[in-house]
Amino acid sequence: MGEALDAVTQRDGSGPHAVDAIAIGRNEGTRLVECLASLRRAGVRRIVYVDSGSTDGSVLAAEAAGAQVVLLDMARPFTAARARNAGLAAIMAHPEPPGYVQMIDGDCILQPDWLDQARDFLDAHPAVVVVCGRRRERFPGVSVFNRLCDAEWNTPVGESLACGGDALMRLPALAASGGYREDLIAGEEPELCLRLRRAGGTVWRLDAEMTLHDAAMTRLGQWWRRTRRAGHAFAEGAALHGAPPDRHWVAEARRALLWGVALPLAILLAALVSPALALLLALAYPAQILRLAARRGLSDRLSWDIALFAVLGRFAEAQGVLSYLLNRLRGRRAGLIEYK
Repeated sequence: MGEALDAVTQRDGSGPHAVDAIAIGRNEGTRLVECLASLRRAGVRRIVYVDSGSTDGSVLAAEAAGAQVVLLDMARPFTAARARNAGLAAIMAHPEPPGYVQMIDGDCILQPDWLDQARDFLDAHPAVVVVCGRRRERFPGVSVFNRLCDAEWNTPVGESLACGGDALMRLPALAASGGYREDLIAGEEPELCLRLRRAGGTVWRLDAEMTLHDAAMTRLGQWWRRTRRAGHAFAEGAALHGAPPDRHWVAEARRALLWGVALPLAILLAALVSPALALLLALAYPAQILRLAARRGLSDRLSWDIALFAVLGRFAEAQGVLSYLLNRLRGRRAGLIEYK
């Protein structure tokens, strides 16, 4: 990556201010077509699409849209981080690499005004290496799970610890970091942002519309797998960067184990001695739901949805944490946990 980095930092003219885009996907169908069209409308200079074994014609659709297509070698375990790095390699191999790269998932649509706002912000703030905005769910009314995703994307505005899959990044900083960690099956963006911040950069979220996302979650099983994947990411992130001062995802992993493992075991053990004590311990769950709902307002239906599924999600997260720990003891790597 070093030679490509030098080319970016030394180039005059449009190079340092140009924006290329990397879209990744697998079997996204019409969502991918709309994603690539939105990138064209936004005025990105070049689009690289990295495909991970699609069988639905995505490759042909991307080629028809004028994107450079990179086919990920599926002989190796697939991760989104591998796909993003493959896209970065293609962009940096170009004789005129850009200064900025827009990362986007193939199930997202870039908002028309995002790119100009994000690029202007990076131009004006040299210390910021990653900027993201508001990702919204395209169809929040389809299911409670889509609505939960939409609420999840609404993170605080200002300096942040991490971004999600969609963000505008400085290519020199990204190259200097070594890119994404390819063995992570989830949580690759927060891990990358942690390393970028350690190197002196900052991550920022603007109060601006960035992308529309289609989670397409209509079943409880989908939500459970996605939440279990988050638990796995918490455990692996804590194993990698859990030492002070970062304490990366240590609290999240411990919280999952407390509510998803320790408290249920305590209730079962208490039931052997005193059913009344077991019932008292079990009341911690509805009490926690009430406490979390009160944060947003008890009259808001979404508050109750968020609170209920946050508590229920501790069991799925705990499953992810335990699976990571068990695989680590066995010396195994977990496979990708997909929900679509």
